Amino acid sequence: MTLLPLIAILAQDTSVSHEFVFTPPKAVKSVSVAGTFNDWNKSANPMAANGPAWRTTIRIKPGKHLYKFVMDGEEWVTDPKAVRTETDGDGHTNSVLLIKPRGFELAAVRGDGKITESALWHSGKVPDLNYDRGMLTVRLVTRSGDVQSAFLQTGGKKLAMKELSGADEFYTTYEAQVAWNRMAPFRYAFAVKDKATEIVFGKEGSRNRDQFSIDPKTFMPIEVPNWVEKTVFYQIFPDRFDNGSKANDPADTQDWKTGVPTYSNWFGGDAAGISRRIPYLTSLGVNGIYINPIMVGNSNHRYDPCDFYKIDPPFGTNAEFIKLTKDLNKAGIKTVLDQILDHVGIKFPQFLDLLKNQEKSKYKDWFFVKSYPVEVRPNPPYEGWWGTEYMPKVNMNNPEVREYLLKSIAFWMKEAELAGWRMDVANEVPMEFWREFRKFVKQIDPKAYIVGEVWYNAAPWLGGDQWDASMNYPFRDQVVKYIAQGTTSATQFANGLMQVYRFTAPQVARNQLNLLSSHDTERFIHLANGDRKLQMLGATVQMTWAGAPSIYYGEELGMPGGKDPDNRRPMDWDQVKPNNEVLTHYKKLIGLRTASRVLASGDPMILLADDKKKVVAYARIYNGEAVITAINRSDASQTVSIPVANLPAEVVAKLTKPMQDVLGTQKVSLSPTRMLNLTVAPYGSAIVGTSGSGIGQKQSIASKSGGDRS
Repeated sequence: MTLLPLIAILAQDTSVSHEFVFTPPKAVKSVSVAGTFNDWNKSANPMAANGPAWRTTIRIKPGKHLYKFVMDGEEWVTDPKAVRTETDGDGHTNSVLLIKPRGFELAAVRGDGKITESALWHSGKVPDLNYDRGMLTVRLVTRSGDVQSAFLQTGGKKLAMKELSGADEFYTTYEAQVAWNRMAPFRYAFAVKDKATEIVFGKEGSRNRDQFSIDPKTFMPIEVPNWVEKTVFYQIFPDRFDNGSKANDPADTQDWKTGVPTYSNWFGGDAAGISRRIPYLTSLGVNGIYINPIMVGNSNHRYDPCDFYKIDPPFGTNAEFIKLTKDLNKAGIKTVLDQILDHVGIKFPQFLDLLKNQEKSKYKDWFFVKSYPVEVRPNPPYEGWWGTEYMPKVNMNNPEVREYLLKSIAFWMKEAELAGWRMDVANEVPMEFWREFRKFVKQIDPKAYIVGEVWYNAAPWLGGDQWDASMNYPFRDQVVKYIAQGTTSATQFANGLMQVYRFTAPQVARNQLNLLSSHDTERFIHLANGDRKLQMLGATVQMTWAGAPSIYYGEELGMPGGKDPDNRRPMDWDQVKPNNEVLTHYKKLIGLRTASRVLASGDPMILLADDKKKVVAYARIYNGEAVITAINRSDASQTVSIPVANLPAEVVAKLTKPMQDVLGTQKVSLSPTRMLNLTVAPYGSAIVGTSGSGIGQKQSIASKSGGDRS
């Protein structure tokens, strides 16, 4: 038996030097490399010319990375020498880099008695260590396919850890849950075994045991607003939802039905339009809305704010917006407002002062001035968002800037009935500010929801000290690739869902804003080549998986839309009719979601991934109840047997009674071999739940999914 101190593992610098080499296909002035290893920052790692090739060497942690080369700061290209490429679910193709960790030179084989010690990992913090619902969850990372068993040692007991689904090319995760009253210190250690070989680290009684002891006096569990996981959000792009008042229309307002959206034109959507559509929102069943920016700006999207205290006149007045939030609240709908703290518009008063007074401006330190004179032009003499001259970045390190922005946040939280904030380009704002922001916002309203925009794994911001959640684009990527595009297998889809779920602590995962489409993406149905059955199938996953669903306006109607600005077409109100099968399906799903505590709060578990039949089945489990969903991505009806033996015993006991598929007409019950045998329609789904799950035989069967529709 080998005794290995865990602190030694934590202290290791596992990163390695990797040289990127790229020969541009044409003459260029500059080349850089951007990828998941540098937050896709095209300025972080410039390359140097060495003959026809450009090179740079950077230190990268082992694992799988996606990347591209950037020529002349604008043109993003894949690496022709990459081991492979991979799409991200939104039409972008990236190069894949696989860096083997130290000790991975030989293949991993379970039962050979060899353990790759360098792969053993436990961070001692979220999500490897998490407290939720009275239980402490402890995770251990090992090399994939390398060990036969893993154990958590605590209180003189040796608890078997469960190997979780969702392993990748390099690592797999083991997990154990134990009850903890947070009264006494919790001390723990790990052991991994393969054949006769056992490695123990963090052993209780060893010199480094304090490294593996949780002090209840200093331990701070992650706390998130508990209302979010019970919420179905509806995202509104204000100018395109409904024109309720012609009086505030801009001069060039387009006809709602015949106008074609561009980057610059207007359609007149406003607060009055949202207000008169509150009955529609309540009939749909949503209980939260996320509104894109409405402050004074230079554009129809208003992501270039010029006054943080005033509503843009084409949308309405401050008083109208305040009344709107109150009316929405009375209807049971909470409001989350979009805001930008990273940059402003060129008509922002402090920036206008800089343009006027140049070096003498008292606001010159509010921005990142590169040279004088400061003027608005391409390649501006100041830092703009992604180099855009129309969006000057503000200096978040300046106390005056932070004070201005935080006061504006307080103003709207006190004046309007806001439930939270969606923060734009949040990964580009310093983390130190987000920690200050969180404390500031939670002092005003401890239940306020803070959700940040980032398009990849947002775990660095979701440790309980910054945001409550992020826009869950990684979830969207998995659903787009499997359901909309059909480019991944059932196994890859199931593993991908679980990998994304485990990016964060479970309570954070339940708060993630799960979307299929947004104002920044092609609509899901567009990526599905207009297939309404696939749109409905994607919606079934969205409404039954862990996380708060967010419906992009018109998505529930089957509205089409390609890349921006086509994805921002005016709402097609003519499609709101009883025979719209997509709308009927959404209403059914939203009703199921909001009625079921299991679908809101349940832990997910993959039950089946059948690559041949293209069927995935998973459960959501909460308080001894379960909801089971089966997804069929094939064009044929599929009869499947779903194993449930690994579900908690109290859940299995309840599955013995026949259950109603709430999306169809079939009865489902447990076989003597602990299988749920059911049939799923082509491009369809089935949902069954235990009697206390909030769904079941008493639910009205208002719709059918996929090919099983009437």
